[in-house]
Amino acid sequence: MSSTSPDGDFSDPRPFSLADLPIRDDLRGLTPYGAPELKVKVALNVNENTHPIPEAVARSIIEALATQLLTVNRYPDREFPALRDSLASYLGHGLTRENIWAANGSNEVLQQILQAFGGPGRSVLGFPPTYSMHSIIAAGTGTEWIAGERDAGYEISPQTAVDWVTRTDPDLVFFCSPNNPTGTAITLDTIAAAYDATDKIVVVDEAYAEFGLAGDPTALSLLPGRDRLIVTRTMSKAFAFAGARLGYLAAAPAISDALRLVRLPYHLSALTQAAAVAALAHAPEMLAMVDDIKRQRDRIEDALRELGYTPFPSASNFVLFGGVPDSHELFEQLLERDIIIRDLGIPGHLRVSAGTEDETTAFLDAMRDLTPSR
Repeated sequence: MSSTSPDGDFSDPRPFSLADLPIRDDLRGLTPYGAPELKVKVALNVNENTHPIPEAVARSIIEALATQLLTVNRYPDREFPALRDSLASYLGHGLTRENIWAANGSNEVLQQILQAFGGPGRSVLGFPPTYSMHSIIAAGTGTEWIAGERDAGYEISPQTAVDWVTRTDPDLVFFCSPNNPTGTAITLDTIAAAYDATDKIVVVDEAYAEFGLAGDPTALSLLPGRDRLIVTRTMSKAFAFAGARLGYLAAAPAISDALRLVRLPYHLSALTQAAAVAALAHAPEMLAMVDDIKRQRDRIEDALRELGYTPFPSASNFVLFGGVPDSHELFEQLLERDIIIRDLGIPGHLRVSAGTEDETTAFLDAMRDLTPSR
């Protein structure tokens, strides 16, 4: 069936849609990532860092980009050693460039992991509710998604993790810590137990790691002696780099060797590399934003609790809260006030990102107006 006539007329009345295309059978009926992209005054729905990059840091990044533009006619360095050195130095834990890999956002890192270790006939175990892109990327790579179950309060105990690993025998295990959308962290004991229960790949998505409490454990500390463990991170959140697209992982060097087999040549642009290196050189200034975001997150938790909702303790830059009589109605009421948060489809629950002080205040003032006395 064609929707165009031979002379290129697109007015043919016969509809031609996605269903008419010869896409893979396992993709039929699926929907793409669907966070709303609405232009509103207060956008607190996709866990962005809403704080602007400090001017001095922005100028440093611009200078790095200007220098790089002089040689942008050449392909970028495939191995991006300067960026890997910078990331290793930032993470610490004795890591070197050999332990680091990077791509265009942590989503591409996860996609490359599934391309290398997943695929048709293989499976990945995750624990919903969790980051929606985990299952979407699994579908895109032809990897079977196995939905494990969490304990009460969205926790995952070591025993629960081991039970699901031994029962399903997946080729990969995905954890998200702190977990999106619940904000809950997973203990190192749970990660270590899952690792010991399988001889396959274990991935810990730590996109929100910088928003935890000072001294909170990170799966980076588990890497020595665990060559099948991968810890992924992003610069989108703490570094306010969502638009620049830079994600990365830390793991044994052999993991990067595997990803080199599936990455596209020159996948990281020279401009992305230069911008990220410049930003990492100003890590203390960039991370100063994190302290304010955590304060706003705590304000949200306290205020929602006072209003009679049930916010979950969060180690991230967002808060999931329950006790909402009609989550869709409240979402729409906030939208009418030029405020957007996230309706995740979890009955009675909504998720809100911590914004600037003014954005957080606008959200909380609206919630006070919209919440009947209880």
